[in-house]
Amino acid sequence: MPYFDMNLELTWEDKEIKATAHKFAREVMRPIAREVDRMTAEEAAGKESPLWEFLRQAYALGYHKALFPAELGGLGFTPLQGHILNEEIIWGSLGLSGVLLLASWPFFKVLQSGDKGLIDEFVVPFCRTNEPDITACWAITEPDRGSDSINVNESFFTAPGARGNVQARRDGNEWVINGQKSAWVSCGPIATHGMINVQTDPALGLSGGGVCILPLDLPGISRGKALEKVGQRDLPQGELFFNDVRIPGRYMFVGPDRYSTWTANNLAFGNAAMTLFAIGLARAAFDEALAYSKERVQGGKVLIDHYFTKVRIARMFGKVEAIRATSRAVWNLAVKVYPPFPEYSYSAKAICTEMAREVIDEAVQLHGANGLTREYIIEKFWRDSRALTIEDGENNTLCAMAGYFLKETYPRSDGRQGAG
Repeated sequence: MPYFDMNLELTWEDKEIKATAHKFAREVMRPIAREVDRMTAEEAAGKESPLWEFLRQAYALGYHKALFPAELGGLGFTPLQGHILNEEIIWGSLGLSGVLLLASWPFFKVLQSGDKGLIDEFVVPFCRTNEPDITACWAITEPDRGSDSINVNESFFTAPGARGNVQARRDGNEWVINGQKSAWVSCGPIATHGMINVQTDPALGLSGGGVCILPLDLPGISRGKALEKVGQRDLPQGELFFNDVRIPGRYMFVGPDRYSTWTANNLAFGNAAMTLFAIGLARAAFDEALAYSKERVQGGKVLIDHYFTKVRIARMFGKVEAIRATSRAVWNLAVKVYPPFPEYSYSAKAICTEMAREVIDEAVQLHGANGLTREYIIEKFWRDSRALTIEDGENNTLCAMAGYFLKETYPRSDGRQGAG
């Protein structure tokens, strides 16, 4: 439902982006998301899945390349416009919007690398297509490595013998990749390209890593079954297997010398994006709860006319606005400043996702027993929200990492403005 935006500086273009995206989210994404949610994981990731109709329409609108510069064929959205767009489409579906965001993520990281050859080979074709014939995934999670694979500040990260599941060895001008990524690789079952974190030098522990970009139709690459899970069922996830997969040396655009820094910076950008998921889903749940409380009669009057319902609704509203303000600020920082400030993104992700879950839990509670039935979409929001505090870094791990940066970098010695 419409809401008053406290940013009084929104331009006509900003408002049009919001209106168009919200219509797309309401009319296209919501129905498709509910349909995909009730499919098996294999059906949801299949060629006949309505997920592809969503992608076709999203690509036709150019939403997959919103933050890419116009000179490459992107939409050239400002950070605020990118945030507005993503809040609306996440309002439509967290899972489907995750598919769309991940379609562009690896290409955006290649663009940031500044490698002209890789930009011409991978980024330009992605920005020029208006069909979902190019999609992507980021594969870092492994069967033996979850949040520890991103915890670059802990001593075990550099400990010799800490071994990753996916190994890459140099062979002349090529890299040879072997190993397995876990079933939690988002878009693993459907992506045409992947950004893959690998270990290149076990003597350096997990810090001896690299990051490569590659097509996923190369010989030696196979995929596991799509993962059956409780929530975010409209975001296909699944394993990737590598058996003597050969890639040109230039595809490895991050090496051990920059791996730890790159991982922290990429995670900072990723967790800024996670706050977008928090605001989109929290607002969707608030809208449902407010509408329901105006219709549901209990004790002889609609819920909203009960004193404590008004209190609960107002608290939810305040949390939604707080999430939005925090999310916009940290997203703006992550997009405009490179390298980013990880402590802001990590802390914001934890706070925003936890507040979002509080809003969604309260929305379910206001629905009473109806909130547990499939008749009401709030139960899907509740299932989808459960992963928010785990994915892209478990929240306590992220806060520990944020605490490290706060301990080590304030006051900052690099001349950049610190907290306070």
